[in-house]
Amino acid sequence: MNKIYQAVAELRSKFKEMSFAFTTDENEIDNAVQELMLYFLQMNPKTLKDIYEKDGEDGLTRYGAVALRRGFTSPRSKFYYTYNKYYSHIDELTSNATYVYSNIRNSKSLYNIPNEVLGFCKFEKLEQIDEILDSLEYWYDKKIFQLYYYEGNTLDSLAKKTGISRNSLFTTIDKVRNKIKEEVE
Repeated sequence: MNKIYQAVAELRSKFKEMSFAFTTDENEIDNAVQELMLYFLQMNPKTLKDIYEKDGEDGLTRYGAVALRRGFTSPRSKFYYTYNKYYSHIDELTSNATYVYSNIRNSKSLYNIPNEVLGFCKFEKLEQIDEILDSLEYWYDKKIFQLYYYEGNTLDSLAKKTGISRNSLFTTIDKVRNKIKEEVE
C-alpha cells in the first residue's frame, strides 16, 4: 500500500494543474488538492489497490480527476462544506463592495478583503433578523435557528447534540427561515 500512497503523492502537482480548470485561486487549489489527498488516504484500501493494479498511475489520475471535479462543483462534497461554504458567506457580506475592489471576487481569501469593506456591509439586515428571532412565539425555534446558523452546526451534528430528530430540526429551521424571508425587506 505504501507504493500506492507514494504514487498518489507524486500526482499532487498533476492534480494542482487540473484544478486550474475550476479556479485560479491558489489557496483554493491547495485546499482542494489537500482534501483530495485525504480522500485517497481514507478510501477503502482494496478499492484503491484495485484501481492501481488495473490502470496504474493513469487510473489514479482519472479517479482523482473525478473526485476533484466533484469537490469543486458539488455542494454536497466535503471540500465545499469545509472551505467554499464559509468563503461564500464572506462574499455575500461584501457583495456591495466588490465593485470597488473587483479583484476580491476572483480570489476568495480573508487576507484579500480590506478593512474598509466592512463599512459597506449591511448590518441593518442582521439586526432586523435578530429582532425577528426575538419576536418568535417559541424560544425553541429561536434557539434551534441560532444553533444551526450562528454556530455553524449541520443538521446531523445538531441532532446528535440535542437528541432531537433531524426531520424535526429541519422543519423548525425551515419554518423560521421562511418567516425571516417574509419579514426582511
